[in-house]
Amino acid sequence: MFCKKLTLVKFLFSFLFLLASTTAMLAQDAAEGETLFKNNCAACHNTSDETLVGPGLKGVTGRRPIEWIVKWVHNPQAVIASGDKYANDLYNKFNKAAMTPYPNFSEAQIKGIVAYIDAANAAPAAPAAGAAPAAGAAAPTAQSSGGMMEVLLVGLLIIMVIVLIALLSIVNSLSKLAKAEQEEGKSFFDTISENAKSLAANSAVKTGIIVLVFLLGGKATIDAAYGVGIHQGYAPEQPIKFSHKLHAGDNQINCNYCHTGVYEGKGANVPSANICMNCHNAIKRESPEIQKIYKALEKDEPIQWVRVHNLPDLAYFNHSQHTNVGGLECKNCHGEIEKMEVVEQRSSLTMGWCIDCHRQTDVNAKGNAYYDKLVEVHNKDSKTPLKVQNIGGLECSKCHY
Repeated sequence: MFCKKLTLVKFLFSFLFLLASTTAMLAQDAAEGETLFKNNCAACHNTSDETLVGPGLKGVTGRRPIEWIVKWVHNPQAVIASGDKYANDLYNKFNKAAMTPYPNFSEAQIKGIVAYIDAANAAPAAPAAGAAPAAGAAAPTAQSSGGMMEVLLVGLLIIMVIVLIALLSIVNSLSKLAKAEQEEGKSFFDTISENAKSLAANSAVKTGIIVLVFLLGGKATIDAAYGVGIHQGYAPEQPIKFSHKLHAGDNQINCNYCHTGVYEGKGANVPSANICMNCHNAIKRESPEIQKIYKALEKDEPIQWVRVHNLPDLAYFNHSQHTNVGGLECKNCHGEIEKMEVVEQRSSLTMGWCIDCHRQTDVNAKGNAYYDKLVEVHNKDSKTPLKVQNIGGLECSKCHY
């Protein structure tokens, strides 16, 4: 009788661990799918049913089987050429603009993208369009690497709690069985030892532990890979201890006074020593830090300021386009500079961070006749405000050319 109950316990434990492992694998697939979608698909497709460049992907598995989706992603032109009615209708509907093929995507990766789309549509609905932030307001901090991952990991944690509760129930049952065996002459510890050895020898338990270690190691690797080239929090020591809190905060000096190109040029410009001397020719001349400016001028050498915010050469960014035309404030990207003694990089400045901002930010069209026609055309087909993404803010050539 005891052996039969122990077999049942083993089966229950194996089933729960298999369920947790399966959930973990699905979470990992959806997390990988989120990364693939944002890096390759998001410029043309929404996870909702809203049309962007291509059709919205909500419920895509209900429209086409996964085998068809895999073939389409690998080679859409081949599916169209085969005479497939759905493919040709789609092709003609979008003015015969064929989707970019992705032959290197594995079937598992495509299924991961589909899993992410399904998970995104299962999440709570976003705020109504009427609650969209006004032009120039600070965009929410983007989480380009892992909002979906966190949700899935929480789900996995819930599964593991359920498994723990089941294990406690099993332990209770084993204690009762051990007590019964003890009455027959076996010690409690002998019974527990036998049960522990049986569970340790169970292949499902071993497999579950290996899968769990693999998933945790995989997440740690992915998190580390996402951090490559990201310098968020970087706050180098400068040759002169300049306080933005004192100058921009307490004294309310406009950024444009020192960074002369912030509203007019591609770059904001680093202030020259001459700009510093406009004030410090008379103010705090005796300060050791100000004396460093005098020494630089005497030697006719520039101050070797250390750049804090760096974008790769492959990315084009124009300050005036954002601050002057877009009406954004410095803190949208740089944080609350006026409160910083030492300037640090507050935002990630990744491509995903920029794209998310373009998706969420309203175009500052007020008083700018350039946008009048665009706003008129947009309002005919949409009830939502004109976003930066609607005027080409997601096109690759906007920032890379």
